[in-house]
Amino acid sequence: MDIEYSTDRTITPRQFVDLLERSTLAERRPVQYPEVIAGMLDNADLLITAWQDGELVGVSRSVTDFVYCCYLSDLAVDRSLQKAGVGRELIQRTRAALGPRCMLTLLSAPAATGYYPRVGFEAHPSAWIMYPDPPEGESQ
Repeated sequence: MDIEYSTDRTITPRQFVDLLERSTLAERRPVQYPEVIAGMLDNADLLITAWQDGELVGVSRSVTDFVYCCYLSDLAVDRSLQKAGVGRELIQRTRAALGPRCMLTLLSAPAATGYYPRVGFEAHPSAWIMYPDPPEGESQ
């Protein structure tokens, strides 16, 4: 398995959505709204990608100040490469890009809650979410 990792390779919204679909994250991401997907990529502070034979197979997308906290918004790996160490490597490279005192936080997909303790995360009992109001004319 020859995987190339990059911190400076940009991806298109279509590549991102394609990977989200191949990783199962598309179920919990606004893939039906191209402008939101584009904004997610444009406004990420840290994007680390994994490539195999020129195809995007993994991504770690984060919002961070680089010194105190980093929110790992998306950790997506193509299903065919899950359990092959790609996610672990993306997390390691994310941490390496951050300052030594910077904490890494995330919200887990329900099916991945068993994965994160194995790669060094601790569960936190007081995470809270405030969902946006739906735009006028849409329901949640």
